[in-house]
Amino acid sequence: MSTRRQLLAGGAALLGAALLPRAIAQTGTQVLTATDVHVKDYPTVEAVRWIGEQLDAATSGRIRLRQYHSGQLGREAEAIDMARYGVVDITRVFSGALNNAFPLTQALCLPYVFDSIAHMRRIVDGDVGAQVLRSFESRGLVGLAIYDSSARCFYNNKHPIVAPADLHGMKMRVAASDIFIKLVRLLGANPTPMSLGETFSAMETHMIDGAENNMRSFHSSRHFESSKYWSETRHSYAPDVLLMSRDSFLALAPADRELLLRLARESVPVMRAKWEESESKARTAVLASGVKANDVDTEAFRKAAQPLLDEYHRKPEIEALYRRIRDLA
Repeated sequence: MSTRRQLLAGGAALLGAALLPRAIAQTGTQVLTATDVHVKDYPTVEAVRWIGEQLDAATSGRIRLRQYHSGQLGREAEAIDMARYGVVDITRVFSGALNNAFPLTQALCLPYVFDSIAHMRRIVDGDVGAQVLRSFESRGLVGLAIYDSSARCFYNNKHPIVAPADLHGMKMRVAASDIFIKLVRLLGANPTPMSLGETFSAMETHMIDGAENNMRSFHSSRHFESSKYWSETRHSYAPDVLLMSRDSFLALAPADRELLLRLARESVPVMRAKWEESESKARTAVLASGVKANDVDTEAFRKAAQPLLDEYHRKPEIEALYRRIRDLA
């Protein structure tokens, strides 16, 4: 029977990843591969592109980065495993997709744990963020940086969502995370885990009624073409994480590792500037298309989500991180 690693390598070969040289012996150039399910001009993709440009300049072309965006090398779940097993070198992943394998990320994904983007940034830029990044070392990865993902809200093709009761009976796409699945179920909807790339067609064919995500992704994924109601629940500010294969990282010379880590940290403000610029444009475009945005009864949503928080409060490691996050609110 094939091992999981063999299956991943086989899948990567079908996608063309096996044709991507890590090192070109004739020139001495080392090529690192980076993947993202988001489109070419998405802020995280642009931030990683910036890292590649800086690597190229700092090493006089000795280390280069080759990017594969728009899910060219598979879904996020596949990208995580491909990075763990060294099939690809670097990948950007939504923290919710990491919850089951890397428990510390759960603290960043709990509903209403962050009050704002500013609050989230204080946390991920500080000791909590550093602790979460270190936790990836236990399973073959290196945490390079934590990127913003902005406020996540519900959108659908039926009606405005003002209170949890408005979600009752609706089929909503969620990330493959126990936290998001349980949250949507507590709010009265039917959670349907699926990849971001599958969501548009699922809405078009009415397999689902809607989903939840940030405004930038709502726009770039074209989901606004099938969902005409955007409801400002702001139930999560769960960030993205930039990860690297530990084997690929250790294959670099020590000085190159330090360079890459420094550039990854410096890419965070690059990403944030791109995010702020593009998110406002995305909102303008979405509303101009006819999408109707509405405020919600935030306290009603907080109350409905409380049993989920109570469950995670009983996990000592997560509760400790949660308290540190709330102390800086």
